[in-house]
Amino acid sequence: MVLVAMAGCAQLPTNTASQGEKPPVSTDLISFTIPPDALGARDPQLSAVLAKAGALAASQKQPTTILVTALGQDLPYLNQAIWRGVPPQHPAKLSLENLTAGANQPYSVSIRPTSTTPSATP
Repeated sequence: MVLVAMAGCAQLPTNTASQGEKPPVSTDLISFTIPPDALGARDPQLSAVLAKAGALAASQKQPTTILVTALGQDLPYLNQAIWRGVPPQHPAKLSLENLTAGANQPYSVSIRPTSTTPSATP
């Protein structure tokens, strides 16, 4: 009987550990990594993908944020390529944010619904 009780106790921590490890929920509509060689060569296919990302973001009904992570020197090129895909009469609910990539951090583009935090009223 002691063996059964010990076996039951040994299984309990395993079950609770697996329940606590849930993968994070992503709200990104799309997210992709930019290959450094494509960026360095100013690859036309990369420009086309970035323009399509801009068009996708502009087509959303809810406010949308495009988050670009890259070295500061590459951000103007990336931003310009993204804005090429946004129609001139796009809704004003589109924002573009830039993050400077750190060492060993991949360049990336993410499109997600803009998070709105309700303002506190006194």
